[in-house]
Amino acid sequence: MLAEAGRVLEEAATRQRHALDLTVVAIAGATGSGKSTLFNALARTQLSEAGVRRPTTAVPIACAWTDRADQAEGILDRLGIPPRARRQPVRPYDQGLHGLVLLDLPDHDSATTGHREQVDRMLSLVDAVIWVVDPEKYADAVLHERYLRPLSGYAEVTFVVLNQVDRLSGDAADQVLDDLRRLLDEDGLALGEHGEPGAMVMALSALTGEGVGELREALAQFTAGRNVPERRLIADVDGVAARLRPSYVATGRPGLTEVARHEFDDRLAEAVGAQAAGLAAERAWLRDAEYACGTSWSRARRSLGRGRGARGEGSTSRSTPDTPAPPTAGRTVSRPLVEQAVRALAHEAATGLPDPWAQAVRDAAGRGAEGLADALDEAAADAAAASVGTGMRPTARTGHRRKDRKGWMVRKRRAVRKGGAAEPGARVVRPRWWAVATAVQSALTALQLAGMAWLLGLATDTFGGEWWAPGVLVTGGGVGGPVVAWCCRMLSRGPARRRALETERRLRTAAAGCGRERVLEPVAAELLRYREVRAQYAIAAGGS
Repeated sequence: MLAEAGRVLEEAATRQRHALDLTVVAIAGATGSGKSTLFNALARTQLSEAGVRRPTTAVPIACAWTDRADQAEGILDRLGIPPRARRQPVRPYDQGLHGLVLLDLPDHDSATTGHREQVDRMLSLVDAVIWVVDPEKYADAVLHERYLRPLSGYAEVTFVVLNQVDRLSGDAADQVLDDLRRLLDEDGLALGEHGEPGAMVMALSALTGEGVGELREALAQFTAGRNVPERRLIADVDGVAARLRPSYVATGRPGLTEVARHEFDDRLAEAVGAQAAGLAAERAWLRDAEYACGTSWSRARRSLGRGRGARGEGSTSRSTPDTPAPPTAGRTVSRPLVEQAVRALAHEAATGLPDPWAQAVRDAAGRGAEGLADALDEAAADAAAASVGTGMRPTARTGHRRKDRKGWMVRKRRAVRKGGAAEPGARVVRPRWWAVATAVQSALTALQLAGMAWLLGLATDTFGGEWWAPGVLVTGGGVGGPVVAWCCRMLSRGPARRRALETERRLRTAAAGCGRERVLEPVAAELLRYREVRAQYAIAAGGS
């Protein structure tokens, strides 16, 4: 298709180098239609051989009505008309036909293959065509399917002449002419009736001269405007543009909508487990808050259980503030979800595009998908390292890697206290109110222990006093500790939820950035290239 477009542009440039005030009109038709007879009738002399032998015309015959022989010679050289086939009209010639170069072509249905090839080549080079049909073969399928229908876009530079009407009665000639117009309409060939632009349909008899004068006058008006070559070139460009349209014009409004972008980001976030990581961070925060703000007895039980677990006597599945397990450890990105996200995005972006461009968009997305899962793994790990880690005590050392008690490689970083939060890249430290809660719990435990010691002293007569006083201390310490722990749990829910949202946001941002760099931007670049080419096509197609 592009090669054909290049050929049309080359031929257009070649035609423009020759005189545009000369109009090349070819007379074409089937065997026995009377082309040569009509050619001679228009020239008012015997220029082309006409007879019963078929095919009569073996090579195109040319006749030029012009005073500039050199201009006509240049055009005839381009057409490949040999000197022996070039004729001159009778002098003085009809000035109404000045600027006309008339060709008599071989039969388009000739049994000689070379004749048909000459006709096809000439039809692609001339400025206008007079199709000559006769009452017997005006409905010939070869004529309509091979020539008139494909050349329907050239209606304004086309004549269709029903010849040999002398063989028909008046009513029969009108009926045949009406049927011919019906067939031309089915071919999509616009008819220039009632002053409208389109093909001119006439009836005549080249043998008797009936109607030849009207055709000569029509040709005189046709060539007088000196714009027929330009109209033919415009029709050439329009025809190529119409054939190229499926390759450059989309159906609908293809591209990447905001909805498609958001859905792509959501799928990548799901693939890296952003929501699950947020929930894990929330649970970790609540566990650490429970440990830090719980009663001394609960902390002692957890420490005892941790000690047993370190000796292989208990479970180590529960994390503590001193032994955080990285949330992304041992977890990889879901590759099926990544592939599904890329396929969905490519389908959305390519829908409605012409096939070549749709394939280019899919290829761009496919190239970006290669290694995307690994890149997401790395981005998710970096985002988790920057935002995860709850309750780890601050350390003055930075960049130091060590193994924690569970064997995870962790990086201890300098923590920056600022309103209970940590700057990006720093481990989150204990909120200050946790220390207050721990001090209160320690005080309550001390009161409880003091009350128990007092009761023991009363039982052994070591201490004196009323029984109710140590009972109040024991009861107050025993009840106050759980109450403080419960209040701290309620207070921890808000920060825990914020920690979950921050962790999820970081992972979503990291995944979205990775997907944008590897998939969205290459796909958007292909769509931009398509829009640029489509804009150039619209200019070439006349803005249509």
